[in-house]
Amino acid sequence: MTRRSIWIGVAAVALLLAGSGLSARTAAAAKRPAVCEAGGKPADLNFTLKDMHGKPVHLSAYKGQVIVLDFWATWCGPCKLEIPGFVELQAKYAKRGFTVLGVSIDDKAPLLPPFAKEFKMNYPVLVGLGEQKFQDAYGPMWAVPTTFVIGRDGTICRKHIGISSIQEFEREIQALL
Repeated sequence: MTRRSIWIGVAAVALLLAGSGLSARTAAAAKRPAVCEAGGKPADLNFTLKDMHGKPVHLSAYKGQVIVLDFWATWCGPCKLEIPGFVELQAKYAKRGFTVLGVSIDDKAPLLPPFAKEFKMNYPVLVGLGEQKFQDAYGPMWAVPTTFVIGRDGTICRKHIGISSIQEFEREIQALL
């Protein structure tokens, strides 16, 4: 069994699990304020990754901003469903100190520009393939998408495993801006 087959299986299971609890999670999220969870750990932004064009991106340059750090892959169906929402959020909140950082964990750089163009990705698309230390800094990636919402102070406020609604992300971002 190839690594890609394993990831596809994991993503399919995550989608089923996420889909079954999505409405309950969304309803619960609407009732609670979106603030950093108690004991949130600091995000490690002391990495430099290459973007899809091969240019180095120093993640430390984003300190002081609210960040959605999205680990995804081009073959991931749930990732494809979330990306348009991230594009919308980037356009809506970028001027207020917000950014989405999309880290493709399983794709080589040449696959990313056509994908980003197709999905109109207006935020940095980074190459995570071969960057195991970076991925390990955020814990095991059992499913894609795995997305972190990071506050201005660098604290990881939320971790989303599997697909989440754009409304849930927007509530969390607004509370941190």
